[in-house]
Amino acid sequence: MRYDFDAPLDRRGTDSLKWDVAEGELPMWVADMDFPTAPEIQKAILRRAAHGAYGYSVVPEEWYSAYGGWWESRHGFAIKSDWLIFCTGVVPAISSAVRKLTTPAEKVLVETPVYNIFFNSILNNGREVIESRLKYSDGRYEMDFEDLERKLSDPQTSLMILCNPHNPVGKIWDRQTLQRVGELCWKYNVVVLSDEIHCDLTAPGRDYVPFASVSEKCRENSVTCIAPTKTFNLAGLQTAAVVVPNEFLRHKMWRALNTDEVAEPNVFAVTAAVAAFTCGGEWLDELRAYIFENKEFAAGYIEKHIPGVYLVPSDATYLLWLDCSKLTSDAGDLARHIRRQTGLYLSEGGQYGSGGESFLRVNIACPRAVLSDGLDRLREGIDSYRNC
Repeated sequence: MRYDFDAPLDRRGTDSLKWDVAEGELPMWVADMDFPTAPEIQKAILRRAAHGAYGYSVVPEEWYSAYGGWWESRHGFAIKSDWLIFCTGVVPAISSAVRKLTTPAEKVLVETPVYNIFFNSILNNGREVIESRLKYSDGRYEMDFEDLERKLSDPQTSLMILCNPHNPVGKIWDRQTLQRVGELCWKYNVVVLSDEIHCDLTAPGRDYVPFASVSEKCRENSVTCIAPTKTFNLAGLQTAAVVVPNEFLRHKMWRALNTDEVAEPNVFAVTAAVAAFTCGGEWLDELRAYIFENKEFAAGYIEKHIPGVYLVPSDATYLLWLDCSKLTSDAGDLARHIRRQTGLYLSEGGQYGSGGESFLRVNIACPRAVLSDGLDRLREGIDSYRNC
């Protein structure tokens, strides 16, 4: 391999949110990789930094070309330049969309268990969360279309936030599933807001399906949030985009993002995104292979050393979703016990909504030695929990 993902990276003392923990603790919670970004991106940022003037920035044509070229070559979806709007982050875009595309007290549907910040974007803006719980059977997840249609048909439901691929369960939604979602939302006049930030973090040989690529109804009734930030570990640079093919929806999103003052790039946001999407392909392919190997390593370890815990199979994200229902119905209590006993800091499943109460989420985007340490701590903490 050209890139060394085994190399240790000390992030303490860098004001890292993830690593703002006590000495001796091991954080494997927030979706933030313990790998430096691609060297090609680092070089581009350093070249820009060396200029010395950091004034206001515009979004140049190469930014649009970089996004369009990446999605067409990697995902088979041609994004027109005028569909794209710069945004400082996917979460700001989601919150802006909730404010602009719904009115107070209307309902926004999410499929749980799902990324917990969706709830913040809905509730903090005075809207109501409607949960459609995913079906969990034989260790795998599917959409519950009967429940989904019933809740979409409510005249008060005006927006659905789709997670594609799905965080935390790691599911890549297939074309047929997405088409059914698109048909239902079109039928009931519900706009789809598709969060596709994890789309490039799929297993080798697997690709995701952009929601807007599925059909005309999906394209014309959707706002898609994309970014290089999860893929290339650039979240702190605040760089993302929304894709809105429909002219009317695009105008509303353009107004929303500008009204909320999240439509202007900082001085490194464009540089990093362009470098990622034009020079980062080889690095990403090696990263995906490494994460897949980490998943295989973790799966073997858990099966051998941590009986009673089931690792839900996944084809996307660098997150493990652990079914601990044979141990407890309160994974929050389990997570707190593990942290007290071993220093391992995990995410409790209950924060992801209905259906997550007995699960733990584990971030394995780290060198193999760190993962091994984390798995040893997980085993130690669960053994101790059983004895208690």
